[in-house]
Amino acid sequence: MIGYDEVIEVDSHHATDVAPITIESLRTATEPFFFSVGFFETHRQFRAPTSVRDSLYSLPPSNLPNTPATRRDMAAFKSSARSLDQGIGAVLNGLHDFGLTERTLIICTTDHGLAFPGAKATLYDRGTGVMLLMRGPGGFTGGKVYDSMVSHLDIYPTLCDLSGAQHPAFLQGTSLLPLVHDETDRIHDEIFTEVTFHAAYEPTRAVRTERWKYIRRFDGNQRPVLSNCDDSASKEALVEAGWADQIVGTEQLYDLVLDPGEMRNLAEDPGHANVLAELRDRLSGWMEETEDPLLEGPITVPPGAVVNDADQASPNDPLHVA
Repeated sequence: MIGYDEVIEVDSHHATDVAPITIESLRTATEPFFFSVGFFETHRQFRAPTSVRDSLYSLPPSNLPNTPATRRDMAAFKSSARSLDQGIGAVLNGLHDFGLTERTLIICTTDHGLAFPGAKATLYDRGTGVMLLMRGPGGFTGGKVYDSMVSHLDIYPTLCDLSGAQHPAFLQGTSLLPLVHDETDRIHDEIFTEVTFHAAYEPTRAVRTERWKYIRRFDGNQRPVLSNCDDSASKEALVEAGWADQIVGTEQLYDLVLDPGEMRNLAEDPGHANVLAELRDRLSGWMEETEDPLLEGPITVPPGAVVNDADQASPNDPLHVA
């Protein structure tokens, strides 16, 4: 139950099914309440494109080739996003109808980037950058946009401050309220990210500042782990072009101002040696502070876990049970 008083079983996690159930639950909710509402849209498989124009002209993510297959793939994502938008809008309308809007904090976010190659399950900005929309009391009004770096870890302390709750000793992150109240223009100088297992083992750590991104792989593998990428027409286009044979640097350094697409690895550029050394030290310090198990060597698959092998081409290939 992971702390919930009630878990509503649903036959489908699509917005057209989840939104009506959510609205009916809001109708009978007793305050104070906390709802966690999940939608499947924007996960693979996407909805079929509903527009010929979208199928022909939707521009794929910048790291992918612009082909009929990738354009149609992006059009399918857009179709799914429209369905998601309608589902979220229906829930928001329900809050309005029941007079709950002014005293309900709404948090709309996702757990990873788009389900395209080079995004989801990676530590590029395409994989770790997610939407975070908040509306409600405590200053979350007015259509404001903040460009400073924040993390999902910052949501918990924000909720503590809004509700008047004490920060527990284990709490990580920084409250968003000073940012929202225009008391500061940033709450972080750096953000750390990590992945160890997705479908397969691919231990990677990263540190991001406003200007730079440093990524380090720890498994000694210099090839893409294709099973950590959802199957799609976009993936097929890259695989057919030789993606599986590309070399992935053990260390990667990107200038996010001059190279926002993170396509030009500067880790071996002598002109950036000082930046590389500084970010390498910052990442190592964070790993030591958090007692990262990678410091002791490779992380074994937990007993009973089901994983792909790193050399498999698809997450749908036969699985290995630990």
